[in-house]
Amino acid sequence: MARAYEPGKMEYHIRVKPGEVARYVLLPGDPARSELIAKRFDEAKEIAYNREFRTFTGKVGVVPISVTSTGIGCPSTAIAVEELARCGADTFIRVGTAGGVSPRIKTGEVVIANAAVREEGTSIHYVPLGYPAVADLEVTNALIEAARRLKVKHHIGFTLSKDAFYSEEPERVPLGEQARARWKLWQRANVLATEMECSTIYTLSSINGWRAGGVLAVIGPIGKIDDPRAGIDQAIYVAIEAVKLLEKA
Repeated sequence: MARAYEPGKMEYHIRVKPGEVARYVLLPGDPARSELIAKRFDEAKEIAYNREFRTFTGKVGVVPISVTSTGIGCPSTAIAVEELARCGADTFIRVGTAGGVSPRIKTGEVVIANAAVREEGTSIHYVPLGYPAVADLEVTNALIEAARRLKVKHHIGFTLSKDAFYSEEPERVPLGEQARARWKLWQRANVLATEMECSTIYTLSSINGWRAGGVLAVIGPIGKIDDPRAGIDQAIYVAIEAVKLLEKA
């Protein structure tokens, strides 16, 4: 059973207290990427590192900003977002990696996800599947404007959030053939990329009145990693620039 929220208390999983994070929080999966992102902040300070959750807070210019790693997948991501919101955060930007679903998405390019297919098992514990996982319009517009200002090659559209990373090997996985068939379906439906967190971030944010968006670095097509660092720096810079734009709005 989840414990009752007590104002001023340290959060159980992320080990952060109210006042230690900014309203704007970037959300990578990898704890090492938390540190990489924090190096782009001014006056960055590591707040906590517990399990997969690593948090830094600093500034970009005069704007307070934080970064917290979520680990892989929606269950741990939901925990991070819930606990960060208890500590004062209300605007979340997923800064992650993705596999290209659409053949027109190239390795190293960036996808700004304005919505996500909810093919994961976490968000259904909050609201039925008929509820859409949609990014906040202001956050999405800020990400688009940031990418344009920075001249970062980007695409705008849907991503698919899934639970299983290794599920498309028909010679080994019983449902492998069906998984491959579904990828063709999503290609025909104009889904641009696939990752493992956006749908829960968007769903939780929408039902709670928080804001969320996502910028994803495409590191290869479905089932293949061409370059694990491709596009990551660009995605980070776009997210940080978007926070600056949101603060000015």
